[in-house]
Amino acid sequence: MVLRSRSATLDGIELINLAITEKGWSREDLAKHCDCSRQPSVKFCSGKNVSNKLFVSFCKALDLDWEVIAGIKKDEVNSNSALIEADMNALLSNICQQIESDIEHRCGMMRVLDMEQPIGIDELYTNVNILEKLSGRQRLSITELGQNYNTENCHRFALGQVRYEHVPGLEVVNRFKKLMIFGKPGSGKTTFLKRLATLCNKGKFKVDCVPIFVTLKEFSEVNGHPNLYDYIAKQWQICGLHESDLARVISQGNALILLDGLDEVQELDRCQTVQSIKVFTQQFRNCQFVVTCRIAAREYTFEQFTEVEIADFNEKQIEEFAVKWFIAKEDSEKVNNFIQQLKDNQPIQELATNPLLLTLLCLVFGEANNFPCNRSELYKEGLDILLKKWDAKRNIERDQVYKKLSLKRKEDLLSQLAYQTFKRGDYFIKQNIIERQIIEYISNLPSATEDETVLREHVTFADLSETVQDMKCCPAIFSNELR
Repeated sequence: MVLRSRSATLDGIELINLAITEKGWSREDLAKHCDCSRQPSVKFCSGKNVSNKLFVSFCKALDLDWEVIAGIKKDEVNSNSALIEADMNALLSNICQQIESDIEHRCGMMRVLDMEQPIGIDELYTNVNILEKLSGRQRLSITELGQNYNTENCHRFALGQVRYEHVPGLEVVNRFKKLMIFGKPGSGKTTFLKRLATLCNKGKFKVDCVPIFVTLKEFSEVNGHPNLYDYIAKQWQICGLHESDLARVISQGNALILLDGLDEVQELDRCQTVQSIKVFTQQFRNCQFVVTCRIAAREYTFEQFTEVEIADFNEKQIEEFAVKWFIAKEDSEKVNNFIQQLKDNQPIQELATNPLLLTLLCLVFGEANNFPCNRSELYKEGLDILLKKWDAKRNIERDQVYKKLSLKRKEDLLSQLAYQTFKRGDYFIKQNIIERQIIEYISNLPSATEDETVLREHVTFADLSETVQDMKCCPAIFSNELR
């Protein structure tokens, strides 16, 4: 039987990409050299079938033995595998050197809230734990939740989420090829992704990969709305790398692609951004992908991705962060007092389970070596950060049914929810009850529609989950304001 078409083996594809890189060609250049259209050239370089005549012609143009590329000469293929691997390692090393300053600039520093100057990720980073089952999917009845729980320990119920098994973040990333990481506001999603990028670039994590870090909000707002591949190629071009380098790395799966902040993409750009991610992850399925998203925005679903959640800090992590913080601030004599006062004040320690609010506590404590006597001011500032400041500092606008509510209105809404809940003693609340109370509040506003049916049709839990998430994020704030 005579074959009318041929395709390159995996090793053959690697040799093809290497030859194209050495010649400084693109796939279009190869097509022009062989007097054909671009499509057969793309198929040839991707390991898909092309006619025998074109297959031999392409190989000849690249100075390659077509029998080796097709896998007919097995011995030569095996001998070339070691050369391919060595060449790929050299390429990865060169790329990491080229992008080092860019990764350090975009991922190596952090500055949040009212910090006077940025701090290096390495100085402050505290290892992240992951919940492999989303807390919102725990199918426990209210009776089960209430076991071993009473009004005396309500402020400690969520401390470190000790009721669910924690797994180290790096271990989870190692285990899954495609990962969607959800988290509460200020839970450390971006910091974790930046840490992955810096570790990978330094050869301390995923040593056979180069990191590609994309802030999805920035990507979605680029003029002309390029696809992800072209956007990343532009990033690399700025670093002095060629598009052919990117093509070779991601086609072989040697990239750790980190896509940060899907929830921060504005509604106008959302569908296009999600579609771009789906196409990109399908096209380069051999690469590893990690996407982060606020847990309240769970309408985004990617079929091939495993969904996990960043866990709250436990007491050990709180202490580790505090020690690093005060050492970095050259204020280490305060750290023991800070930790002790947290232990003596469990309601404030509850705030510290959230990394963003823990940063607030460190800033406040650093000023006076003490927490304010009037704790309500501290709780108010924590709410203000979650409701307004955190997004405002990053120029993020959320699209939600209550987006026109003032900060005072949002505080009133959350206060009413907290008051009604604690007055009844219902420390665990069904979703439909929360929805009904939020709808009732919004429908009673002066600017609200009088038709509650219309309101119910447009106000879904996905819209309201930001509000509920704000309440879940600070149980200590609500419990202590009512005492």
